[in-house]
Amino acid sequence: MNLDLTGRNAFVSGSSKGIGKAIAIELAKLGANITLVARTETSLMQGLIDLSFSAGAEQRHDYLVVDFANPDKLKAAVERHMLKTNKTYHILVNNTGGPPGGKIVDAPEDDFVTAFSNHLLCNHLLTKLMIDGMKKDGYGRIINVISTSVKIPLHGLGVSNTIRGAVASWAKTMANELGEFGITVNNVLPGATQTERLKNIIDAKSTKQNLSTAEVEKEMLAEIPLRRFAKPDEIASAVAFLASPAAAYINGINVPVDGGRTGCL
Repeated sequence: MNLDLTGRNAFVSGSSKGIGKAIAIELAKLGANITLVARTETSLMQGLIDLSFSAGAEQRHDYLVVDFANPDKLKAAVERHMLKTNKTYHILVNNTGGPPGGKIVDAPEDDFVTAFSNHLLCNHLLTKLMIDGMKKDGYGRIINVISTSVKIPLHGLGVSNTIRGAVASWAKTMANELGEFGITVNNVLPGATQTERLKNIIDAKSTKQNLSTAEVEKEMLAEIPLRRFAKPDEIASAVAFLASPAAAYINGINVPVDGGRTGCL
């Protein structure tokens, strides 16, 4: 099985911590040159140090400080970075933190607009910036880290359910259009994963339901056949496989990595 990413360049959004950072490390282990992308430079600098432990002699990693809250500034920053480094990106990982929780009937309209911009619009502009290089080199992998809610909406995540579904449909459409150029577009759907976001969700449920965090965790784990939360590197393994040459004929699909929690095929 060919998992070698030597000489490939990967742009990994949200890679200063959690799932995004785990993805960057896994891709680096397979030989890719990584561009870490996030808002906080100190975290990115630490990420660059961590990547150095996975770097071969020919690998070159860097980072880009951007905020997805402003698509125009994001586009300009990425264009400058690509021009400065003369890079063609072969792998794009779209990974952005989820919108605030809450019932959909209580969600302010602005929350939908903000989430749509941060997720779908930013995914779209990054893809458009990178597909010409992918076409030229005959190799492209666009992987969106979204949520199992695209299969079954999750309780208390109204805005997220809505926007994640839109991203999944965008990705499928893009897969149909880019496949002829050797570019695949797929979605990885993490279940409950040991990240800062999961801790925040558990804390919020604990307060709302007047339960201890241990009780909330027990309820959540009871819904997962494997009876444990995912580790970030387990999500990263799925992303890395889809980014590899071995996954060349896998296109336009949703891959749940949730321990079997999603109640459908």
